[in-house]
Amino acid sequence: MAVSETIAQHPPGPGYDRGIFPVPQRGPLGLRRFLRMIRDNEISVFGQESFVNEMVQGRIAFQWFATLNKPEFIEHVLLTNHRNYDKGRLNRQILGPVLGEGLLTAEGDAWRRQRRATAPAFHRRRIEAAAAVMTLSAEAAVERLRPAARAGQPVDIMPEMMTLTMDIIGRALFSRDLGPSVFDLGAAVSTIIHSFGKPSPLDLLGLPEWLPRHRAPEAKRAVAQLDAMIDGIIAEGRARQEEGDDLLAMLIDYRDEEGRGFGERALRDQIMTLFAAGHETTGVALTWVFYLLSQHPEVEARLHEELDTVLGGRLPEVADLESLDYARMVIDETLRLFPPAFAINRFSLGPDRIGSHDIRPDTLITISPYVTQRSPLWWEDPLRFDPERFAPGTESGRHRFAYFPFGGGPRVCIGNTFALMEARLVLATLAQAYRMRLAPGHPVEAQGLITLRPRHGMKMILEPRGKGL
Repeated sequence: MAVSETIAQHPPGPGYDRGIFPVPQRGPLGLRRFLRMIRDNEISVFGQESFVNEMVQGRIAFQWFATLNKPEFIEHVLLTNHRNYDKGRLNRQILGPVLGEGLLTAEGDAWRRQRRATAPAFHRRRIEAAAAVMTLSAEAAVERLRPAARAGQPVDIMPEMMTLTMDIIGRALFSRDLGPSVFDLGAAVSTIIHSFGKPSPLDLLGLPEWLPRHRAPEAKRAVAQLDAMIDGIIAEGRARQEEGDDLLAMLIDYRDEEGRGFGERALRDQIMTLFAAGHETTGVALTWVFYLLSQHPEVEARLHEELDTVLGGRLPEVADLESLDYARMVIDETLRLFPPAFAINRFSLGPDRIGSHDIRPDTLITISPYVTQRSPLWWEDPLRFDPERFAPGTESGRHRFAYFPFGGGPRVCIGNTFALMEARLVLATLAQAYRMRLAPGHPVEAQGLITLRPRHGMKMILEPRGKGL
């Protein structure tokens, strides 16, 4: 079935016809049009062929590419033969100027060393210990939103969710209260996303890395602002090194088998990566969760019923998560339709064969949760929002790479368990307090930059319920 027919037969809810998602194009785009579209909205370049074929291959100028859709092909690249594929120059050019050589950008031994150093902080016991921080930060957000809710004033919840998740990261991983500066830092991250999230034509066309890439002055200032914050976090961590037991202390104290620790630059890159990536993806996901709930009152009503039954107005705790299964299903289905990390890029180091397809060296491989998780090849009524897809037991009939919002293989997101617990606790806290309604006339459009953000923010009217009264 063509994607256009799927869209017509199974619209995912009110608002889709207003252009929330770009309609997949048919046939080749042409070089000029491709470059214009991908710099404006990366998801717009995924044509109909990407959704209804197992793989699409081609060449743009000097660069060969392949877009994979079949779960077995994705598994081959991310897991089975992952050593033949690295993140390559596109990743370095887009993320490197901000994240340096952190977990998201490092390769080989440097990446393995960083992963070993960071992994203990994301042990389940440590994550569960952070639950109280998550719910207290969410409760502070409830209070912050109360005046606007009582007045019936629209609130852009995207920066609110970013502020909340940034506060959680600062407290849970670095024992740092960011205070009022969290609002300015959120604006800086947004500036960086909008600047660095637009790939340079030089990178897309496979031109040499030594050619200079233009970056807007405001983006450079935003990076400097984040650097100053990271320097402060490191200085505080060193001052309390004897008593620290958080991720920062682990990174400062870390020594590998040869006795080597992290230098100042490597330490900065690690913290910047965990701070920036850790709050951005969860904040974006929560924004889309509340949008989808506002468009599907029957789902929202069932969620509220679960929250009222299990919690009865009190803050959620780790022990409650097992009973908040529908909240988990809502989040999982949101991540299927709106995966914050909507595309994963790899470059082939050598020749390979995937299924019946030959892969040349230095081919740009694109693996997109946005594409595969919306493909009619793997999902029934793929554009319909239906949390029941993730009811207990349903995963047994689904290939593990048909749903992979956190990636997969050795480089699966290290913070996925942290993020999922955080999302559930925040959702349970805020949804007990408020029913959110999309502000009349507010445009909603998904824009693929580094993450899948709503282009115009997400203005909502908050109706107090329960604790929000």
